[in-house]
Parts: sequence; C-alpha cells; structure tokens
Amino acid sequence: MRPALRLLASAAKEVVGQGVPTGLTGLFTHPAPRTTLLYLYSSTLDKLRSDFPESSVYRQSLEAVTKHRLNIIENVKPAGLAEWQERVKNIVEEHPEAFRKIEVGGKGSGEFNVIWRPSALKGMESEEWDDEAITKPELEGPRFQDERPNQGEVLARDPREEHRNIPRIEPEPPLTIQQIEEVEGKIGAGLIEEVIQVAEGERGLVDVMAGNKVWEDLEEKPAEGQWRYFDRDTHTPTTQAR
Repeated sequence: MRPALRLLASAAKEVVGQGVPTGLTGLFTHPAPRTTLLYLYSSTLDKLRSDFPESSVYRQSLEAVTKHRLNIIENVKPAGLAEWQERVKNIVEEHPEAFRKIEVGGKGSGEFNVIWRPSALKGMESEEWDDEAITKPELEGPRFQDERPNQGEVLARDPREEHRNIPRIEPEPPLTIQQIEEVEGKIGAGLIEEVIQVAEGERGLVDVMAGNKVWEDLEEKPAEGQWRYFDRDTHTPTTQAR
C-alpha cells in the first residue's frame, strides 16, 4: 500500500508533485519516473547485449527481469504522450548531439522517449543521464606544447555558453497517481522510487560483472560435490503424500 503521506500530500491532485514525501526517510517523489526507468532499463539491456555472451546465466537472468519490467513501463502511457512526441520530434532529430532517442514499444511502433545528453556540454561534470564517456577538461598548469597541444582550445571554451546553445524540450507528460500505483503493483518491488534505486544499482553492477568476466570458468575447478549442500531436498526431504 502506498504510504499515507504521499496520498495526503497529493489528495487534491491527480499527478504526484515533485518533492512530496514518500513516507520513507530520505526518499522523495521522483519527478520523472517513467523516463528514468525507460533509460535505465534500455541502457542495462544494451550493456548486457554488448558485454556478455548469450550463454551467460547472469545475462539471461537479468535480461528476463529487465525486459519484464521495461514492458510494464512501456505499456503505461501518460495522457498527451502522442502530442508531446509530435511537438519534440523535430528538435530531437535535428540535434542528436544533445538528445538521445529511446525507442519504446519495439521497432515500428513510432513511440519514443527522450533523454538529454550531458556529453553535449563537452566538459560539464554531470553524467546522470548518459552512459557514454564525457570528455572533461584537463587540469590547468604548466605544460610543454607537445604535452598539451589542445591547451588553447580547452582554456578558450566556455561551458556555460555551450550549455545555453543547447535546445530545450519540454519533459514527457507525468504519470497520474493511479498509473504509478499500477506500475508498482505489477512490478511488486515497493514504491516506484525504490524500483528506480534498484534499477540504478543493477545498471552499475553490470559493469562490475562484465569487468570480472563472470561467464568464464573458475580458475580453480570446484571439488566434486562441493555445491551439493545447496541442492534441493538433500538435507530435508520433501514430505511424501500418503
């Protein structure tokens, strides 16, 4: 059940306001849960496909869970979504350096979501919405010309001016309280803000698992019978029907 604090704070509205308490200490209402989860789940699947072999049990397991939850999110659509997509479509297509377009509902559906690329800022520090490398300016200090050939370019740049030149688009229409409750009920993992935290953790864990090549065989083969302790029905046999 949704915590009473959020219900009371949003009693007069259909849409949950940003910053409304969720009832969990330190956890506040997320301003764009659908957009965030679409990004996290899509990028997690991309990493699994590019970094893990199909035979990886870890990939197979996480893919199944992620695809299931992504499908739930894709099928809950806020009012005015089609109109919003039509309004922002041209800007997004004209500025691929500033926005990343995420296809929603499978190829050919025509539906999409949009996230902003901080990498377009060429030096701004935020990486919250981008899984690509961001080029950061080098530290200032004395350098020989051959050690720092792009010194003049780096020092002459004005990140604030670059930021102002990036076009802006309106955010995707928000989900209603009822739609958020529908998502939470189908996923069954707590509040949607908690679901986002889990998705962020899983996306980060993918990089760790890929770096350790968890699909490869162990360097030291386990002794015969080493894992039998974890087999089912070995220590407490199932009760037989009479």
